Amino acid sequence: MSQSPTLPPFDKYQYYLNSVQSPDTDAEFLMETFCELRDRDPVSMREDFCGTFSLCCEWVKLHESHVAVGVDLDEEPLEYGRKHFFEKLTDDEKERTQFIRGDVMKYDSKKFDIINALNFSYFIFKTRSELKAYFTKAYESLTPEGIFVVDVFGGSEVSDIHEEEVEFEDENFSYFWDQDTYNPVTNYAQFYIHYQRPGEPKRERVFAYDWRVWSIPELRDIMEEVGFKTSRVYWEGTDDEGEGDGEYYLTEEGEANCESWVAYIAACK
Repeated sequence: MSQSPTLPPFDKYQYYLNSVQSPDTDAEFLMETFCELRDRDPVSMREDFCGTFSLCCEWVKLHESHVAVGVDLDEEPLEYGRKHFFEKLTDDEKERTQFIRGDVMKYDSKKFDIINALNFSYFIFKTRSELKAYFTKAYESLTPEGIFVVDVFGGSEVSDIHEEEVEFEDENFSYFWDQDTYNPVTNYAQFYIHYQRPGEPKRERVFAYDWRVWSIPELRDIMEEVGFKTSRVYWEGTDDEGEGDGEYYLTEEGEANCESWVAYIAACK
């Protein structure tokens, strides 16, 4: 694919970071949520399905006592994270950061204060038994006061086949979230992320996701079944234009008739 001579080489992971991820704010949310729920400071964090493990790198930057472990099966994003994020850490931060190529269902190590599976990564588990096995694994890998955090999305648009474009004017590109298929019998859905830069053809299917869309009640029920004592829902607020504002608040009542919403669930051991 040709590219404009005025633009830098296309870096899919950088564009993903710019359009989808907020590892710095995620790290702060995890720390603040743990402090609120446990009334002490957390130390250790494990990032499951970590990809480029940018969240791990942000976690160790927050405090000199923080340690982080990222686990992922795919060598490519791990290698990218090593070159672009890990190498930028101080020597002390590097000593407190570990990334592992492996299966989160088979990885055994010390216990963690926080385990997280973000960017809806655990949606790869399509059956209840598979998801319950993963949640059990996470529960067993936590310290006695540990918390397990996932994010989840939903809304009426989940059942709609659609493609949404978001223009990132400051970064000079467009991001496309494409829901290609949806099966209401199974809640299985196929999603893609496309990108387009000025003067270039759209880059189709840069990222692909074959998922089951899980609901908040389903997730909380399974969390309770595997042993978590409580779970809390943090709902994203909206700005003046009705879009998500990136601020999350504790609630037991989400917004009705919302086309698209995002929330965190924090489960306490």
